[in-house]
Amino acid sequence: MTRLLIVDDSALMRRVLGDVFQNEPGFEVAFARDGVEALAQVHAFKPDVITLDVQMPRMDGLSCLDRIMVERPCPVVMVSSLTAEGADATLEALELGAVDFVGKPDGAVSLAIDEFAPILVEKVVTAAASRLRRSHRLAERLRARHGAPSGARPGDAIGANARPRPSRPSRPGSARTHRSPATPPRQACRRNRPRRAPGPPAWRPPPPPSATRPSPPDRGARP
Repeated sequence: MTRLLIVDDSALMRRVLGDVFQNEPGFEVAFARDGVEALAQVHAFKPDVITLDVQMPRMDGLSCLDRIMVERPCPVVMVSSLTAEGADATLEALELGAVDFVGKPDGAVSLAIDEFAPILVEKVVTAAASRLRRSHRLAERLRARHGAPSGARPGDAIGANARPRPSRPSRPGSARTHRSPATPPRQACRRNRPRRAPGPPAWRPPPPPSATRPSPPDRGARP
């Protein structure tokens, strides 16, 4: 049984779409009148697929789609007069995570329902069988689950369970060097210096000869 949530502010459109899928086998249908009710039904009804209008009071369809993809990702088919092929609303919806889109018929819906219903049913069945990527907007889902601020990074821990990040060891040649607090800086440098092998003694020049003059001969002495 496929759970389908129909979100539309028009009571006539909700009734028409409800009749279409209630006549199809294998569908369980629930309704929401705007984006606020849709978010409540997403958590209470837990739909397998959603049809979503764009223009609605209180919360429009694109804002609701954004919240759905963060709080509880689910295949969404946009059903609106604004979601024509190539329209800005269509491109934005697909970027936010919508699976497919279909435009509402112009004029009286009851007159064009015979052509509109098969296309819508096919798109909804295909969307219900699709699987969303688990990595789609994963960082935003994690922040919403843990109540992190919007500017937090995905890897940041939050709350009382936050753990301090281990300090990275300094790279060789970097300006920062790790020293033991008990060892003085000079002593640490001396310890890290390699010891030189003892070499031959340094050469020193010999002392100069003494400059003593010979004593003059005694004049009183005879030869």
